[in-house]
Parts: sequence; C-alpha cells; structure tokens
Amino acid sequence: MADTIKKEDFANDLLAEESLDGNIQHVNNPVLDLPQIEKKYLSSVKNYVQEGNSYLFSDGRSRVEVKVVTEEIIRVRLAPQGSFLADFSYALAKREEQYVSHTIEDDERYYKVKTNTVVCLIEKSSFLVSFQDKQYKEFNTDHAPMHWEESPDFGGYYVYCSKEAKEDEVYFGLGDKATNLNLRGRRYKNWNSDTYAYAFNQDPLYKTIPFYIGVTSGDAYGIFFDNTFKTFFDFGAEHKDHTSFWSEGGEMQYYYIHGPQIMDVVKRYHSLTGTHQQPPMWAIGYHQCRWSYYPDQRVREVANEFRKREIPCDAMYLDIDYMDGYRCFTWNKHYFPNPKKMISDLAANGFKTVVMIDPGIKVDDNYWVFKEGKENNYFCRRGDDYFMEGYVWPGRCQFPDFTNPKVREWWGNLYKGLVDDGVAGFWNDMNEPAVFGRGTFPDDVRHHIEGHRGSHRKAHNVYGMQMVRATYDGLKKLYKNKRPFTITRAAYSGVQRYSSVWTGDNIATWEHLRLGTLQLQRLSVSGLSFCGTDIGGFTGEPDGELYTRWMQFGVFSPFMRVHSAGDTRDREPWSFGPEWEAICKKFIELRYKLLPYIYSIFWQQHKYGEPILRPIALLEQHVQKNMLREEEFGFGDNILVSPVLHPNQTNKVVYLPEGDWYYYFNNQVYKGSQEHTIDTPLDEMPIFMKGGSVIPEYPVMQYTGEHRIDSMKLNVFFTIGETDSYIYTDHGDTFAYEQNVFLEKHIITQGTENSLTILQTIEGLYTERYDSCVLHLIGLPFEPQSVNVDGVKVQVQKDDQGVSIAVVEKDFRKVLIQ
Repeated sequence: MADTIKKEDFANDLLAEESLDGNIQHVNNPVLDLPQIEKKYLSSVKNYVQEGNSYLFSDGRSRVEVKVVTEEIIRVRLAPQGSFLADFSYALAKREEQYVSHTIEDDERYYKVKTNTVVCLIEKSSFLVSFQDKQYKEFNTDHAPMHWEESPDFGGYYVYCSKEAKEDEVYFGLGDKATNLNLRGRRYKNWNSDTYAYAFNQDPLYKTIPFYIGVTSGDAYGIFFDNTFKTFFDFGAEHKDHTSFWSEGGEMQYYYIHGPQIMDVVKRYHSLTGTHQQPPMWAIGYHQCRWSYYPDQRVREVANEFRKREIPCDAMYLDIDYMDGYRCFTWNKHYFPNPKKMISDLAANGFKTVVMIDPGIKVDDNYWVFKEGKENNYFCRRGDDYFMEGYVWPGRCQFPDFTNPKVREWWGNLYKGLVDDGVAGFWNDMNEPAVFGRGTFPDDVRHHIEGHRGSHRKAHNVYGMQMVRATYDGLKKLYKNKRPFTITRAAYSGVQRYSSVWTGDNIATWEHLRLGTLQLQRLSVSGLSFCGTDIGGFTGEPDGELYTRWMQFGVFSPFMRVHSAGDTRDREPWSFGPEWEAICKKFIELRYKLLPYIYSIFWQQHKYGEPILRPIALLEQHVQKNMLREEEFGFGDNILVSPVLHPNQTNKVVYLPEGDWYYYFNNQVYKGSQEHTIDTPLDEMPIFMKGGSVIPEYPVMQYTGEHRIDSMKLNVFFTIGETDSYIYTDHGDTFAYEQNVFLEKHIITQGTENSLTILQTIEGLYTERYDSCVLHLIGLPFEPQSVNVDGVKVQVQKDDQGVSIAVVEKDFRKVLIQ
C-alpha cells in the first residue's frame, strides 16, 4: 500500500523538535520548494528465499532480510527497491560466525523464523514483524509496516519503523541523554553535538548510542538501530500507544535482542558491539584536571600539594594550553621548556601525565603535522573538492578523515613524540566534530568510510569514534605490551572497544550532580561502563558542600576525574577549606581501598559484558515500582550507593533490593525489599555492602602500586544462604591477561545460623605477590569457636571494631567457621 502526504506534513515531521519542557513543537520553515513526497509502506508478502542464516522476504518490490545472528539476536533490514547497501558497520566487534539452529514455519497467517529461544513472526498480509519467546509470549511487535520516503535532497531514503508500546512499557538506554532514566513520553535526536553547559532535557548531546531497552510485564528486550545518520527515537511522545525510530538516510537495519532480563539484553548487546578493554590499574584511580594547568611549575605545585597533604592521586592532565599555539603533538616551550623532565619527575612522584589532542590541525605550512597531512591528502574535502576548513582553537584548521584506515594509521603514529616524552594517556576532545561558528562540518564533506564512501551526513556520528580508534590503535603499537588509556567526548556504539568517555561540559549545580548520576547509569546499560562526569562541574562555581557531595559520588563513578574551566575557582580537594578537604580525602582514600573490587568489576565488564553501574530497574525488574527509581544504583555485584543530591540534606529515603545490606560506615544490617530512611551527615553517603559478598580491600596508597601488598584484606559480609563474589587480579598494565596470565577467583559463601562456609575456585596463571588473606567476618550471628582452612585449624582474633578476623592462605579452597 502507499499513500501521499502533503509536503507541509512531511517537512513538519522531519523538523519536529522537542522543547525543554518535553512538548513536541514544530519549527516554522518554508516548504514551498519541496516536491510532493510519497510515503511508501511494505505491502503483503509475496515470497521468500533462504540464504544461510538469512531469510529474504519480498512484497514484489521491496525486500526484508531477517537474519538469525544468535539464538537470542535477530537482525532486520529493509531494502526499499530490493537492493541492500553494503553489509558494513563500525559498531560491530569482530566475531566468528557460529552455527545457530533455526527453522522456518509457514502457516496461513505467518512466516515464523524460529531459534531455540526466539520466534520472529512476519505477518503475510501486512508485513508486520514481531518477536516472541518460545512460549509465544509477545515481547515486541510492529505498530505499522516499515516504510520510507524518497529524499528530495539526496539519492537515498528516510527510513522508519514503529513499534507497539504497551501501557506499562518503560524504556532505558540511548547513552548519556540529559533526562530521567525512563525515556517514555519523550523524543530524542542522535547527532553528536558540542553542547557547552547543557540543560536538563537538552538534546542532542555529544554521543550517538542508538540502542534502547524496553521492559513490559517484567520482561526485557533491546533494539539496536545500527544507522550512523541523524536518527530519531520517539517513545510515545507523539502517540502514546507506539514508539518509533527513524533516520534521515542510510538503511533501516536493527537488531532485536532478547532478554528476558535487562542484564541479558545488555550482555548480548555487548556481544555485538564489544566491551571495554581491561584498563591499566592507574586509570581507575583519582585524576586531577583543569583547563589549564600551566606553566610546568604550576603542574608541579599541584602534584606536590597532593603528596604533601597525603591525598591519593594517580594522574595530572594538561589541557590545550600545553601546546604551541594549540598545534596538536607539540609543546609550548615557554610554558613547558623541558616537558620530558617534568613528566619524568611527576612519574617519580607517582603521577601519570595525560594530555589533550583535538582533531583540528592548524593550516600552517611550517607545521609538520599539517605538511604531512596535506602532502598525503589526509584531510577532509568538500563536495566541490575544496578542503574542509573551519576555525577551532588554533585558528584556521583542516581535519583528518578518520574513516580512512591510512589516515588512522598516520594519526596513530603521530603520538610517538609524546609517548617518547613519557605521556601515559590521551584525551580526544572537540571530535563531534566541533567547529566554531558553524557547529560542525557541512553535509557535503566527503569521507572514505573504509571504501564505502559517503557524505558527512553518514560519517558525522562516527567521526569521534574513529578518531579515538586511531588513537588507541596507534598507542597500542607504541606502548607495545602496555595498555593505552584514552578518553573521548564524542562516541558511537562500539566506541567502548577503544576508549572511556565522560559527559562533557557540565555545570556546577545540584541539578547537574543529579543529572550526572542518571547519565552514568544510562551510559553503563548502553554499553559504555567506563564513564564519568567532570566532578564539581566544568563551568560555574560550586560551594564546598556541592563539590564534596560530587566527590562522594565520584568514588563510585567508573572514571573519577575532577575537571573545570579556567575562569572558575580552583577545584583541588583542598580548595574549599579544611573541613571539606578532610571529607574529600576520606572518600578518595575509600576509592583506593576499593581498587581491587573496582578492578574486578571492570574485568566482569570486559569478559562478561556486565555493566558496572546498575540501575535498580536492572537489579529487580520484576518490581514495577523499581522502573521509576533513579537515585540508588548498584556498583558492580555487591555494593549499592545512593548519592546525596540536595543541599543541607540530613537524611534520605533509600530503597534496598532483596537480601541483607550492611551500611558501610558502621556495619549495621538493613533488610532489603523495602525503603529505609538513612542519615546523611556531611562526611557520609549511603553506601551498602550486600550480605554474603566478599569484598577485597587494599591499604590506602598515594597512588596505585605505591607499596607492595603483604596480604589482602577480604571483608566477608554474612547472610544466610549462598552467594557469589569474584575477585580478579593481573599485572595491572599489560596485555598478558590475553594469554591467560591473570587470576580470577570465584568465591561462594554459604551461611547458616551457626556456621559459615567459604569456597574458592581459581582460574588463570598469574601469581599474586602476597601469600595470605585476612578474613574480616562481619555480621556473624554466632561467636566463632573455630576456623578450619582446608583441614587445618587457624586462630580467630578480633580487630579494633570487635570484628572476628582470621589469617588464611591466599589460595585456600575451603574455610569453615563454626
């Protein structure tokens, strides 16, 4: 079927925007020059053919591919005129094609493509596509057939898909959108944008993550719309009974990802797009940054002040002012006359140095980077073959085409000089790409796109991702067996294979503190767990309370960095006076105590695809009220936190999931599946340890690896029943873990009213540098009379807080406490 719409309706549909109050409003725009546009829909299915794991259905004109990717993942593609685009994606990680058992059934109403888990139904009369489980419970179904509109401006199509929205359905995902966790009732645009000091509900921001999770009747599924053009998602904003996603170009290509648990969906999304590499240990310590620390004497002063005050810190950052006239890969010799010595001195004091690199290369024939790029034709050109030029920090600039593998290889090698100087990490900024005055590149800029070629409309959302890919791949070669640390502002799905991210130029307000907690939870379930905010706010002026509460939240941000603009007051932990300094120091020290736990949950992310930050909805999705909870979240398997988000707040209501939970600061036990009112004095934040968990702890160090650890402290939080914990360790900075040189400990606790059994299994070839573990047995309902370790009795002692402790061999198999 086909219908004709008025050109005014078409223009308004394309130009629909969301106001900050959440209402849809239409932008006034002249449309008299637009031709008549025909909206075309799929009609009834005429036939199909099978090609391997793919089934190609046709209505006589268009074709739809239903491809069985895994037993739980089905890809759907639309070719309006019957010819598909090249099967290429920047988002997908390399993976071996595996045999998947699948069949097709044909009845009077449907074609049914079946795996052992999912049934994809294609309705013959309407071409509606739906997904069910093996018990034929419906998870997701089309509201209308997929459709398209031929573009009046380019040779492709605007492509559309709409889905039924159940009355109870909620939606999560899409990366760091500046809004509440549940996306229902709003419309969003994906177009990477430099959004300085963005507001709540402002959209779009810096990243494009076209992946969302739907939850209805307690069951979850995911949709990944792998399209790099400008894309839109409407979650019941225009019509309450359905959700839609569409694009201004490219192909309608999406993956249905089955649950039924949210955790299942996230892990399967990671199976498509990859996980973060295990970071170097120092990268998860505390980092200090400012725009900008200069000259070198100022950098040394700040670093020395950290050591003098005994506040742990692992990294110092240099923003754009370290460069010569903002020329990338150079040093300002007036500010930094001997950068190699400065970096060496910082390293001797336990600090890594991280510097910024932007994509804009100054047009200057005396500048070696520009000369090389120009001579090799590495810079982007416009449609009429002139170079793409724009003004950024250095002035007039040209920009590398990072979608060209030759350009990426060149760019990666440019880091050699900085690496030789001792720089340990790199920060890619302004890579949306941002251009002063015009926002970004014009649409007619041409890109290589791995030989598939296209305009900036196609490459825009992956430009920053491919820049940091070039950075990561180059550093991996230059550092040889050392793990690179990179961070990027702009991103597309799959960027986690190359980089960490942060939420960009936020504001020093309580609203932005709350917004940061939402953005990081959303990023984690959207595939980007290694994420953080600018602690204290990038712009604006926090007071001591806001800064300190943000620092407390920062301890439980996977990426922990203070960063601020140069026209604001200082943001070091001591900048707000002794009272606030003492609290900040206490919490930064907590971060360093928890490093072995944090390192372990990063491993769980890398190896198993489990998000680091876990909204309550993920922890207990069977409880409908939890779909709207936002302030509490899990930090890995065994810690739950609830940041303080309001000034002068003396207590807050905290919901705890099922089980026993121990308040960190006094080990008081709270029962789960209910809300509790928790006091929030300035030097505390609601932090709970899960009953049954085993949480490793380091002694406080001023930087990672400062001291050799003689024994590992293991905090064992008692509960009745059986629970699991994981502890991971390796060299901390090499890729030897890829050759099985790591140690993964799986610890099971079994608690009864009068005994506790701790079982440990070990995988991997790494040898720990310490010989013993000290078990701190917290919350035992009985006074232990004996501790038996692999058949050998050991002594029970008491620590300063009256907690029973026992020293055991690090590689124990079974501990029985009675």
